[in-house]
Amino acid sequence: MLDWIKSHRILLLYIFISVVFYVSFSYDLIRSDFIKLISLYGALFFLAYKIIALSRSSFWMLAVVGIAFRLISIVAIPNLSQDFYRFLWDGRLLIQGINPYLLTPEFYIQSGREIVPQAQELYSGMGALNASHYSNYPPINQLFFAIAALCAGKSILGSVIVLKLIIILADIGILYFGKKLLENLNLPISNIFWYFLNPFIIIELTGNLHFEGVMLFFLIWALFLLHKGKWLLAGVLFGISISVKLIPLMLLPLLYQYFVKEGLFLKGFWRLKKFYWIIIGVVLLTFAPFLSSEFISNFSATIALWFQSFEFNASIYYIIRWIGFQTIGWNIIEPVGKILPLIIIASILFLTFFRNNKSTQQLITAMLIGISCYFLLSTTVHPWYVATPLLLSVFTNYKYPIVWSFMVILSYSAYGVNGFEENLWLVALEYVVILSVALVEISKKKTSLALDN
Repeated sequence: MLDWIKSHRILLLYIFISVVFYVSFSYDLIRSDFIKLISLYGALFFLAYKIIALSRSSFWMLAVVGIAFRLISIVAIPNLSQDFYRFLWDGRLLIQGINPYLLTPEFYIQSGREIVPQAQELYSGMGALNASHYSNYPPINQLFFAIAALCAGKSILGSVIVLKLIIILADIGILYFGKKLLENLNLPISNIFWYFLNPFIIIELTGNLHFEGVMLFFLIWALFLLHKGKWLLAGVLFGISISVKLIPLMLLPLLYQYFVKEGLFLKGFWRLKKFYWIIIGVVLLTFAPFLSSEFISNFSATIALWFQSFEFNASIYYIIRWIGFQTIGWNIIEPVGKILPLIIIASILFLTFFRNNKSTQQLITAMLIGISCYFLLSTTVHPWYVATPLLLSVFTNYKYPIVWSFMVILSYSAYGVNGFEENLWLVALEYVVILSVALVEISKKKTSLALDN
């Protein structure tokens, strides 16, 4: 034992320092203290790189370290996001048999109704902007909120702990199926730790209660089953993934070539049709208890806000907005927000029909490119959104999402002591670095293909 400790003393030192920094990040950090935030984050990122480099072949040790890092924040209230207050609100409504999609928290508060325990505290915590809009969290996500409400009763901290345990279990599931998929694709197993040990994932998902990890668990499980030819169960899991977060919905067209390898209306086409119907059926089944004309109106209106009203950490859209101010003199988010989704759809369709997506790795690479295009054209890109391209990149030859997971922390500079104000120079720096790395990787790949030919 002493010999092992001596031979791994540098690694153990890195792990110990990481523990200290995660404790500081979870329990002694205010979001507006950007200098401390970025310093801790940068140090944790460097330490994660060193830990992976030193223990690349020690899968189980890295797995245990990743779980331990997540458990550090288990009793910490999220300090970078206040969305969890809305999660608890919706969950407490649901266990009372109240549809969380029909009325806003603001409506209940203004009517003077103590509709849920600690209503005023939850309302104040989520903020006026969140409280004034209808819930846009899909049904399976709502189910997890309800589980937290059932298990923890009236305790906010207890509910937070339950939600964190759910997210940690999802990440362990990603580790398990990610490892199996990497083995089947003949890729290095250590790739999965760029997700599992990434401080971005540990802080944004477990630490700040974002459910991208739960959505990605079902998605990766589905992709693994697709690779093994078990497309019926894969369709069920894909549908569940969409009912956690809607984002996988946009990836469905990319499956066309993966199924239809022979030709139109042959065996693969009918199998794809059945696969889509399974997904649609699962999604409709999960939404069924809430369906009504009022729900459809509220839910679609809230989704539209992300394109036509909200602005945060955008890239191409900010350039378009600047051009609008220079030429027209006002913010053109509403008309642009209607056009950008059409461009995104066109990009996905281009990847569907004009790119070879017949193997599992080709399919995942197309998904990575598609989701990257989506975020580059979005008006709102919260840091935790980057979890999706980051995980997909693990199974490809592209590593720019790892850089993205580091650079996205710059977006927190917007939350200053004097309120919210984005530093567009830092936003520009973030995307210049990301796009530069991506273009270099694409250029190298094209050069490699040219040499092979």
